[in-house]
Amino acid sequence: MQVTTSYPTIDGLYRATWQAIAKMYNEEASKHDTTIATGMALLSIDPVHGTPSTAIAPKMGMEATSLSRTLKTLEEKGFIERQPNPDDGRSVLLKLTPLGLEKRDYSKSLVLQFNKLIENQIGEKKLAAFREVSETIIALTQSKNIYD
Repeated sequence: MQVTTSYPTIDGLYRATWQAIAKMYNEEASKHDTTIATGMALLSIDPVHGTPSTAIAPKMGMEATSLSRTLKTLEEKGFIERQPNPDDGRSVLLKLTPLGLEKRDYSKSLVLQFNKLIENQIGEKKLAAFREVSETIIALTQSKNIYD
């Protein structure tokens, strides 16, 4: 499958790619009363032991304040429950409910299905090059030396 794009910048191409992926996930997730944010949060919670609430945002690559609404929604829908952290009395563990585990499994199946399709369409060699380029871009942007 050959796709021609009209994105003259690397960041424009990445942004458009992510928007297409997010739209695809949200369209599928909406059929099951979830969203991409919900799925990503559920996938970031350890299904057996739970995860400290403070560890979720970094796993998702977002700020903690941006995650508050998503966690509140997960709790309201009965996907998670908050429990005292036995290892740290100052923090809370997020634990998946049976319904949350079901929604997590569904989200995981969507991600795995998409990844398998991409692997099959692109091939190992191109995918390895994509990963290398993407990891280099991440390292460069995190180095904070781009505009010095």
